[in-house]
Amino acid sequence: MFTLEELEAAARLVHRTFAATPQLAWPLLSARSGAEVWVKHENHTPTGAFKVRGGLVYMERLKRERQQVAGVISATRGNHGQSLAYAGRQQDVPVTILVPHGNSAEKNAAMRAFGARLVEHGEDFDAAREEAARLAAVEGLEFAPSFARDLVLGVATYALEFFRGSPPLDALYVPIGMGSGICGCILARDLLGLKTEIIGVQSTGAPSYALSLSAGHVVTTNRAETRADGMATRVPDPQAFEIIRRGAARIVTVTDDEVAAAIRALWQDTHNLAEGAGAAALAAMLQEREAMRGKRVGLVLSGGNIDLDLFGDWVLGKA
Repeated sequence: MFTLEELEAAARLVHRTFAATPQLAWPLLSARSGAEVWVKHENHTPTGAFKVRGGLVYMERLKRERQQVAGVISATRGNHGQSLAYAGRQQDVPVTILVPHGNSAEKNAAMRAFGARLVEHGEDFDAAREEAARLAAVEGLEFAPSFARDLVLGVATYALEFFRGSPPLDALYVPIGMGSGICGCILARDLLGLKTEIIGVQSTGAPSYALSLSAGHVVTTNRAETRADGMATRVPDPQAFEIIRRGAARIVTVTDDEVAAAIRALWQDTHNLAEGAGAAALAAMLQEREAMRGKRVGLVLSGGNIDLDLFGDWVLGKA
């Protein structure tokens, strides 16, 4: 999708807005798992999640090459929408975001605060995405998918930072929503000529990419039932699936209970608050702790945007 020179240029573009996020080794996580654990803290970006990197690269090219565009429209459960809204405000590009009914109230508020026009539609992400594509044609807006070259190029900058800023990693666990994060990691690893095993993570209630990997072709599901909304995907992106099929070692599925336990562990061991998808990498590594014992393992804490009410109910059991 891109060269190492293009990836390095994207990193420079991102770093004009914010510095590289930390990658830290946490002794308590190592004691908990038996592995040497390094965490990439994408919860430390201006939007609290990794996707802002893709938004910055996408919007910079749009403003440079497609100035006639009246605005951008997309669908999200939160972090992709915050990314586009944040970058759109920087480039003076109007952004409309569709979210499903019942979406995170706090993520909705954040998108509005970054300047997005917010529209609620449908019962899940894929229904909102279909409506966003329809409105794009009706209103003459550019539809921004959740998976596209510039988005992957942008988010791959965190992988470049991680691989260059930590000791050589034996394995790297990455949560999967639509796939930009894991694809960015796979492509950055390959450009750097590394041998790191990259392992995707999905929810047992939304295993579309895991099912697709097992079947050898794209498999869609009728429902995505997980409280980790960043992984609530029913319909895999075909291009993302091909990159994952060629470059990922496997996909591990984790339950919501395992994710909740991982959120608690991250708070206890690092005092960082993770959203569901952000803790999924730790949940998967703990599931595979025997295989990872004694290895140097990377975890992507992809975001920290969890609603207070959801945190209290799901993670702490204080409804």
